[in-house]
Amino acid sequence: MKKTSIFVTFAAIILVVCVACRARSCNSSSPQAQALAGSIMSESDEQPASAAVDFAGVGTVAPITDAPEQIIKRSAYIASYNKSTRCPNWVAWHLTRDHTTGNVGRMNNAFHDDNDAPHPRAMNSDYKGSGYSRGHMCPSGDNKWDHDAMYETFSMTNICPQNANLNSGVWNQIEISCRKWAERYGDVYIVCGPMFLSGKPEYYIGEHKVAVPDAFFKVVLCLNPPKAIGFVCVNDGVNKRKDKHVKSLDEVERLTGYHFFPQLPPATRSAVASQAALNEW
Repeated sequence: MKKTSIFVTFAAIILVVCVACRARSCNSSSPQAQALAGSIMSESDEQPASAAVDFAGVGTVAPITDAPEQIIKRSAYIASYNKSTRCPNWVAWHLTRDHTTGNVGRMNNAFHDDNDAPHPRAMNSDYKGSGYSRGHMCPSGDNKWDHDAMYETFSMTNICPQNANLNSGVWNQIEISCRKWAERYGDVYIVCGPMFLSGKPEYYIGEHKVAVPDAFFKVVLCLNPPKAIGFVCVNDGVNKRKDKHVKSLDEVERLTGYHFFPQLPPATRSAVASQAALNEW
């Protein structure tokens, strides 16, 4: 047999052996094999949910029946969008200790309309000259952990017309407190949104008629140890102390008509729903 033929045959044998060994390795249960198997999963395979939107065993808000609702899921939050008000009904996210810090800075000129929302929808131009700030529901400060997550918070489906003093005052203070609580306890579940106290908007801004809320709510749930707290802030320039805005989970549910954390075990809910003690956080 010629040397060339011998070399080709030997190379083919080596190739077959390598392929067989790799197949056995991929079928093993070692961490290296599992990592390799994971790296070649097809894009259609289901991936684990981001911690920011993982509400397993807790739930966000029970379905709304008296207002338009379109559920929009982002890596940073889940939003219930209202096509009539051009605002979210509510926005929910799971804030973990790992997500309270990060290297991504606040973005300039990042506000953008959401292509998933039907026309007419809120645009950045609607806020120009309105006298209202573009108020984040899920704050950019909770999403320094990821560039895309940060950008998503500037979507108009996460924004409401908010009094500038409220936006930079007590609302910001509550956001800072939520990050401190997530650091202290490991994680918290948060839901917030606008309130229209007469049942419907009375004032709009911009060409696309973005509804101006009368107030805003926020509820925060901790599971370890179990406790909850709520806040209601009137959408005006009166900057009261944070403790003046405290409500219980039950009270915020009565004011909004929403049922928060619908999958929460009954025993846990009964233990936390009537709490309204800021000094216990």
